[in-house]
Amino acid sequence: MAHSASQVLAFPNRPVSSLVAPREHGAWGLLFVPLITGGAIGLLAGGSWPPLVTFAIAAFAVFWLRTPVEAWLGAGLVRPQTRRERQAVAVTVLTLFAVAALALGALFWDGHNRGLLWLGMVAAAAFLLQTILRKLGRRTRMLSQIVGTIGLTVTAPAAYYLATGQLNRQAWTLWAANFLFAGNQIHFVQLRIHSARLNDWSEKFRQGYGFLFGEVLMAVALVVAWRFSFLSWLAALAFLPLLLRGAAWFFGGQKPLLVRRLGWTELTYAVIFGVLLIAGFSLRS
Repeated sequence: MAHSASQVLAFPNRPVSSLVAPREHGAWGLLFVPLITGGAIGLLAGGSWPPLVTFAIAAFAVFWLRTPVEAWLGAGLVRPQTRRERQAVAVTVLTLFAVAALALGALFWDGHNRGLLWLGMVAAAAFLLQTILRKLGRRTRMLSQIVGTIGLTVTAPAAYYLATGQLNRQAWTLWAANFLFAGNQIHFVQLRIHSARLNDWSEKFRQGYGFLFGEVLMAVALVVAWRFSFLSWLAALAFLPLLLRGAAWFFGGQKPLLVRRLGWTELTYAVIFGVLLIAGFSLRS
């Protein structure tokens, strides 16, 4: 990673997009799957859609804002070197900040949606802690991603709250469900990257016993959530494809690591998860 960053810095004609566009493409899914599921379930419960559109714009702008701000402050992997790059970064930061400010101002106008402030504070704290963990080096990289996921998946209860006006048990369950899903995806992708050359079951187990233990814990948590009526059986089944693909990897042979294909496969799982989660909550209602 550091080597590729130094290569980018060495070329003055690099694309400006490397400075202003988020490089963590998978994070877009981790942001919008919770937002869509929370918003859709809120709408199907009789909620209102205009605040959701405004919130989606704000979430999009705030998430995008992080990359150019890091470049502007010199805290990112890629930093502006020329006057043209500095201007591009500054214009992007100011534009996105204006969009986010207008959207959030509309949401909080006349004292509305105050519950969103608490969720925003949680997200801000999560991203701050993620930044600290990233500075500690590679050993805390996956932990930093998991912590950042807390901030990304907060869009689920936020969207539900804006649609229905309620921060109830259903909102918190949506947050927990999306966080479990996103955490499993992050852990699996990291496992695949670091175990690309393993083909023996015992080798895979030594490398991925923590992930396998997490799968077992998630399965138990889903059963408990269904037993105590936090999740319907259909909403719990939204996690089944994840559990099956995780278990299947341990018993499959060696497969080449195709990062792009892995990304599309995980996106497919995200779509299936979102559809089943929305259906499960809606049918129960």
